[in-house]
Amino acid sequence: MLKRLTGEFLATFGLVFCGTGAIIINEESAGVVTHLGIAITFGCIVMAMILSFGHISGAHMNPAVSIALCVTGQLKRQLVIPYILIQIGAACMASLTLHILFQKNELLGSTHPRGSDIQSFSLEFILSFLLMVFILTSTNKKDHSLLVPAIAIGAVVGLEALFAGPICGASMNPARSFGPAVISGHYESTWVYLVAPILGMVSGSFMCKLVLINLNQKDAQTA
Repeated sequence: MLKRLTGEFLATFGLVFCGTGAIIINEESAGVVTHLGIAITFGCIVMAMILSFGHISGAHMNPAVSIALCVTGQLKRQLVIPYILIQIGAACMASLTLHILFQKNELLGSTHPRGSDIQSFSLEFILSFLLMVFILTSTNKKDHSLLVPAIAIGAVVGLEALFAGPICGASMNPARSFGPAVISGHYESTWVYLVAPILGMVSGSFMCKLVLINLNQKDAQTA
């Protein structure tokens, strides 16, 4: 258990520190990183953390992922609460570290809707749904190597951040949004980034499980 939680802490810390750090440094450097650079940073850090800690904790880095896997029976119930707590703790620690390094930065890379809350809620739900489906389909292979899933999942995260980030922030992760919100003290519309990813990923997990079960049954009948 300790090994798993340590791996999950380090993976989530790395994600939030590098991802939101890219946003902060972009602001501090007058746009040197660019939005494209931020999206690439999120995609690359997700890929790196999966490769580094996927064999230890699964590298969820995301309470919505852990909840979705638990609801569909793919994560033991006794693990979900410790995972969520360690993910939130790691996100807050990463944001606190960034706050110490960049004390004048007000938002610390927190997510806020560019338009209405409903618009961002809808985008976050869809993005999270698609990401969860992709996570499950990319890891449901006979080959248990993490290389291909890590690259593929990182690419999807980067893609979604690239096109949706300017409008909704493309969080898809309650911990990633909660950490900066707590440390910066800016809670405006935070509920969007807590609720939408969980609903989206739980829906995606159920959908994917249904499809995979049906496909497996069909394959078994035709084998």
